[in-house]
Amino acid sequence: MSSGTEIIRRNRPGTKREEWCQWPDEVFDEVDTVLAVQQIIQQMIRKDFKNVDAILTEPQGQDLGVWKYEHLRQFCMELNGLAVLLQDHCTPETCAQMTATEQWIFLCAAHKTPKEACPAINYTRHTLDGAACLLNSSKYFPSRVTIRDSSLAKLSSVCRRVYRIFSHAYYHHRSLFDQFEEKTALCQRFTVFVLKYNLMNKQNLLVPIAGADIEEVSSADGGSGGGSEASEATTISDTANVNSSGMSTGLCADQANLSSGVGYRVTRQFSMIGCLLSAAIRPIQDERSTLGFLLI
Repeated sequence: MSSGTEIIRRNRPGTKREEWCQWPDEVFDEVDTVLAVQQIIQQMIRKDFKNVDAILTEPQGQDLGVWKYEHLRQFCMELNGLAVLLQDHCTPETCAQMTATEQWIFLCAAHKTPKEACPAINYTRHTLDGAACLLNSSKYFPSRVTIRDSSLAKLSSVCRRVYRIFSHAYYHHRSLFDQFEEKTALCQRFTVFVLKYNLMNKQNLLVPIAGADIEEVSSADGGSGGGSEASEATTISDTANVNSSGMSTGLCADQANLSSGVGYRVTRQFSMIGCLLSAAIRPIQDERSTLGFLLI
């Protein structure tokens, strides 16, 4: 290719598989487009998707808010691949609820009232659709060059929700998870990302990742997953007793004081925070020193 030839950095219709994305790498400082950050992130992934540290290291002088935002967009795009892989195996019949082991159940916030009986595959679709709508919102993210602090505050909630897709796949569709992770290292990259930028609490990370000091959650009744607070949850049958008692569900993990020996009964008092429905909670003593979680 001569030096005067214009380089077209897109895949045209009819591009052969071996030629897909096969254009020369760019230097970040020389990229003259509002999509520069996205292009560099994708370039680093194509170069070596297992080199997580290099992919997550922001270029010198790069706005950190935009860097986090663009990475989260990329995570959501790639997670669609896992959703496609799951859809023939994760059905409403096999996975009637969004769970991770027998200890965690998640409520789907896409419904008018957060719904417990939303099948896992529908929860996955709703979560990715909701994340796409928010991240492409002209109200909260009108620019991809600068982002307001008030909008950046929403990234943590998106991270917490989409991570549950990894959790469900790991504990209930392990072979598919391993197949996807081997080709993308996406869960590893996501975990390092949220820890690096403090976008999630460590006790909410359920998938063990080498080097991240996150251990697997035991599925045994009342079993411990290495002593982490996340592993202190009760089984779904225990949690269901709270739900069937007439109390409303919807405990947000970020609101809970996860101290040993304290459970949380959710009252009927609700308040709207942004577009998320959060339940007012009060602690209750539990003789089993374990916790039951119904999370929005």
